[in-house]
Amino acid sequence: MSQAQSLYPLIEQALLCPVVDDKLALAERLLRGWRGGLLVREASPAAYALPQPGRPLRPELVHPARVPKRSLATRHGHGALLHAIAHIEFNAVNLALDAAWRFRDMPDAFVDDWLTVAAEEAGHFRLLQGRLADLGFAYGDFPAHDGLWAMCCKTDHDAMVRMALVPRVLEARGLDVTPGIQRRLAGIGDHASVAVLDVILRDEVGHVMIGNRWFVRLCRERGLEPQATFRGLLEQHAMQLYPGDYNLSARAEAGFFADELEALVRLTESVSDGR
Repeated sequence: MSQAQSLYPLIEQALLCPVVDDKLALAERLLRGWRGGLLVREASPAAYALPQPGRPLRPELVHPARVPKRSLATRHGHGALLHAIAHIEFNAVNLALDAAWRFRDMPDAFVDDWLTVAAEEAGHFRLLQGRLADLGFAYGDFPAHDGLWAMCCKTDHDAMVRMALVPRVLEARGLDVTPGIQRRLAGIGDHASVAVLDVILRDEVGHVMIGNRWFVRLCRERGLEPQATFRGLLEQHAMQLYPGDYNLSARAEAGFFADELEALVRLTESVSDGR
């Protein structure tokens, strides 16, 4: 990228790339080029529906209910858990690239945010790829599901809806479950993976914060109240808040409203009480 190039074809190239390592490198190169002033947002046709981004032939994608459950006490169970997290991070690269590529009426700051997220997610995947290799596995060795990308397709018509249902729901859930996963890994002595998840959790707080910030901004630009709009979108898309523990401190750092955090406390208490 020694001279200015058009941004959107290069993001599309990264999105459609089926080779994992090449996709990661392209995502990282996009951020460097953008930050270096070497990429320009030229007028271009609207983004088209993208049923699938570029991906390798493996892992096999199956329904979530068909992903095998394995004990963490076995090497395969250990590898399967890390593989599931790696698959989430691989999908997150594509989701971030898609946000920067698809919503072309958004300002430069939006592009900068999501190219940053894509590059950081690529780094997360590399860390998990290394841990899988340490256990004798590679990405693709276990089946996986495609729930994250399915939500990407459902929200490809509106940046506000994307920010609501991907960062504020799916990615925020990662903030909640990571500490429990870390405790399980620590219980089998895998402190190296716990350290990797420390890095991922720190960065994911920032990613959810980005989604929160853009969701609130878009709501206010449209004269909408953010919390009521969010609840309406959950109902419209038949999505429910997950039962179980919530990482309230991470969610607060990521920009969730105090009223939302209080509602999650009440939900947690009602589940604990069996109500």
